[in-house]
Amino acid sequence: MSATKEEIDAFIHLEFPKSKYNIESVGDSKATLSLDVGSDELRPGGTVSGPVLMGIADVAIYIAILGKIGIVPLAVTTSLTINFLRRPTAEASIVAECSLIKVGRALIVGEVSLYSKGSEDMVAHVVGTYSIPPKRDKLK
Repeated sequence: MSATKEEIDAFIHLEFPKSKYNIESVGDSKATLSLDVGSDELRPGGTVSGPVLMGIADVAIYIAILGKIGIVPLAVTTSLTINFLRRPTAEASIVAECSLIKVGRALIVGEVSLYSKGSEDMVAHVVGTYSIPPKRDKLK
């Protein structure tokens, strides 16, 4: 049971009304998101902060999961590892391209490549694992 981009957009806007992420595409165990960079996303030195990069990567994995298994609000991050590769530009949006690399019953692992929009050079690489809540039989 998968969810469409429109269903995921509606869910995110309802549950996370202050979300700044733009869902570009969802499907085939993948998701692409973007985030417009403004002064709130910058750290001293004029670069995009690490927590901002980690945030979009985490959300990209969550969106890819919702696209694959449907709206499961209680899916939670169990691990997130990031490798910062180069300095992202403060003048361009951050783009996150996620692929799910293992979809199990209880755990899902995703991989995210982060870019400054317009550049082919990856700024960070992320691997994350989500725990999926067990399905419960409805009480009769």
